[in-house]
Amino acid sequence: MVANLPHYYHPRTYAPSQVESTPTGSSLPVVVVGAGPAGLATALSAAKRGVKVTVIDQGTSASYGSRATCYSRHTMEIAQRLGYGDQLESRALAWTGGRSFYHDREILEFKMPHSSHSALPPMVNIGQCEYEEMQITAAEKDSNITILWGVTLTGLESDADGVTLTVDSAGGERKLSADRVVASDGGQSKVRKLTGLHLQGTAYEGRYIIADIHWISKLPTQRMVWFDPPSNPGSTVIMHKQPDNIWRIDYQLLPGEDVAAQTTEEAIMARITKHLAWLENNGTITAQPWTLQWHSFYKAMALALPSFVHGRIVFAGDAAHLVPIFGVRGLNSAMEDGDVLGWMIAAVAHGDADESLLKVYSQERRDAWEQNIASAGKSTLIMTPGSDGYRTTRDALLRVAEVMPEFRHLIDPRQSSATHALRSSLSIPGPGDTPELKAGEPLEDRRLVIDGVETSLNKARGYGFGVFAIAPVDHAEVDSVVSRIQTALPHEQIKAVVLEQGSDGGCAAAWNAKAGEVVIVRPDGLVLSRGLPSQLGAFDVRLRGLKLGVNEATDPVLSTPEQLSRESVWLQLSKALDSTDDKAALMTRLALVLGAEAGSKRVEEVLRQVA
Repeated sequence: MVANLPHYYHPRTYAPSQVESTPTGSSLPVVVVGAGPAGLATALSAAKRGVKVTVIDQGTSASYGSRATCYSRHTMEIAQRLGYGDQLESRALAWTGGRSFYHDREILEFKMPHSSHSALPPMVNIGQCEYEEMQITAAEKDSNITILWGVTLTGLESDADGVTLTVDSAGGERKLSADRVVASDGGQSKVRKLTGLHLQGTAYEGRYIIADIHWISKLPTQRMVWFDPPSNPGSTVIMHKQPDNIWRIDYQLLPGEDVAAQTTEEAIMARITKHLAWLENNGTITAQPWTLQWHSFYKAMALALPSFVHGRIVFAGDAAHLVPIFGVRGLNSAMEDGDVLGWMIAAVAHGDADESLLKVYSQERRDAWEQNIASAGKSTLIMTPGSDGYRTTRDALLRVAEVMPEFRHLIDPRQSSATHALRSSLSIPGPGDTPELKAGEPLEDRRLVIDGVETSLNKARGYGFGVFAIAPVDHAEVDSVVSRIQTALPHEQIKAVVLEQGSDGGCAAAWNAKAGEVVIVRPDGLVLSRGLPSQLGAFDVRLRGLKLGVNEATDPVLSTPEQLSRESVWLQLSKALDSTDDKAALMTRLALVLGAEAGSKRVEEVLRQVA
């Protein structure tokens, strides 16, 4: 790791904390292990609801290096709710799309969903070290949060009544008693090891060097990726711009390359120098001096615990699940974990809801991991194919996409977006649902005007529940909905917002909502229920505790039938190639059969394009 360079963001360092053992007979309400994004999001959310939270971390600062670089619109909404959204928005670099190249030729330009009613950009870039510092600053301002730095967890005992943590601190070994523990201590989670739990899933073959450099360039803020560029034949290179002329560069190591040899600063600088020099010679940029600021090594993983709740211990972020970096779902999914867990653990801590609400957290967030893997797994197979079959089809797709645009969707990076809870026990499908907006879906933040003041759905409701009513409304009925939530969760914030025609940001039309209808939004931005107040089911009963079940629901289909068909063919063909030793014979037989069905004219046309 390179450190102490003038252009790079350096987080503050804190003195190791003097820790006292919890007095006999008392317990800390919530102890969060790990002051990373998921842990701090959980702490900030629970603290806003009056819960005392103690955060322990073995380090003495925010993490160093960019790590996660790209932050989704939904993560920005969470930052607004937790109190540092304006700072993030003013500091980070916004972007809406990207470009992909094969050799030196562009084969894809994509745009993420964004329109005039969107309250925030679809994605922003900033280093994780700086992002965590914003979270820490917000936590320091909250009297309900105590952060203990330089405290290492060495032991853990849990029973039905609570958790006892043994920690090593500046004052020696201490014992902390907690009603509940949130394990958000990263991919190498000590809590997970002490409890004997193991992540399950898939480890991909691809290996990447990730590096931050200081480099002044006029290249735009967008995702840029090169497959098999002349600067690094056979590899894949990704570039993102961050504030202060910091560029994040990820490049793939080739099979057989030695990790130890390739992760030296000399080797990394040589590899990056080749790519920047090639961009200059290619006429893309004007060369400028650059410096290496930070570097690390990465291997794609798709792993998760079967359950995120184990008695009084709840897992979040990388301690609960790992996702490949492609599509930038790691930190963004961790922030969703903290956003959901914060209000749920607060409700349980106050005694407003029973234990089953935390089981809902596990159900929803495990399902969210599966949603992320469904997209990230396909992106990984394109970015770093782990077998001969997938590499053969990936290379063929890149070649075909040059001349046949209909195949380009297969190499789209599938950028992170908010996950849904359509299958959650908490979501209440009902007569108010429409194809445009159903219970369990994330509510798109939209610009609107209230009493002449420009705001948005997310800002208008604040950090708690939102009851959005389509004018004209019966105010007594709206008040009744608010009262039902408040009775179920007395410690929760609830805001009712009447959306008037002409200043509602087009919400009524976008939701296909009727006059008098209400849309109830959970603190984490997911729709709890919707419909006329007289139609709404027992959402208040479910908030207090429910028998865990699964709603019958399928993921929204975001692709056309033709795109789904091409994707299925790609996956089937890749598997078939991996299952045979005679790939040429297989492909020849397949081409003869499919060519006969397509007709000789179409075969001749395609051969001219892709030969």
